[in-house]
Amino acid sequence: MNLSDSQTGGPAPRRVSAMEAVLGHLRGAIERGEYALGDKLPSEAELCRTLGVSRPVLREALRALQTMGLTVSRTGKGTFVVANAVEDPTFGDYAASDLLEVRRHVEIPVAGYAALRRTPEDLAHLARLLDRMERETDTTAWVAMDTLFHLAVAEAAHNPVFRRVIEDIRDALARQSAFLNELGGRREQSDREHRAIVEALARGSEHDAVAAMSLHLDRVETTLTDIVRATRTDPTDGGPPA
Repeated sequence: MNLSDSQTGGPAPRRVSAMEAVLGHLRGAIERGEYALGDKLPSEAELCRTLGVSRPVLREALRALQTMGLTVSRTGKGTFVVANAVEDPTFGDYAASDLLEVRRHVEIPVAGYAALRRTPEDLAHLARLLDRMERETDTTAWVAMDTLFHLAVAEAAHNPVFRRVIEDIRDALARQSAFLNELGGRREQSDREHRAIVEALARGSEHDAVAAMSLHLDRVETTLTDIVRATRTDPTDGGPPA
């Protein structure tokens, strides 16, 4: 049975994607020591044949392994194992823990300032952006709008330094958003959390805006923690697909 045909055994909150199944298989193999530190993973062509998946699916899984810090990709040489356990995913130039720490110290107070300083134009821009996000079906487009949303909240605080900070970590935010949506199914929940932030800004409530942004970042952290601590989801229990 191919990984792409596998299902989770028993009730699950959402369907496991082909990429997640491949990721679970490879992560499990690394954590069990089937691929030791320094080992090179099989070629993409070989893994595609063995796991019965397309190259785009495999490449997404390989990128996720690298984000988790389990592997590194060396141009022209392949993918190599550099850790046997997930500790702190990396998004671009920043570790997840560092990124979240900064986001808490910047975005939470920024939401409060935005509630006090936002203009009708700021609110209209955020409302249009949120409406587009809630209708968007393409994950890549949604991730791009997610970063724009957080940038727009910073702009509503009317302090150019806040906007610059969010702009500087924008690439990391996009990578984190894509990671959480692919592996944590965060999109619909994130839309609801964004809606709560906008509603607090519209009320002009500093307290509610701070609380809404705090909750949003709490749930980002919870999802990240769940992904890092997740038991292996390899539906084949470690054996290669039949």
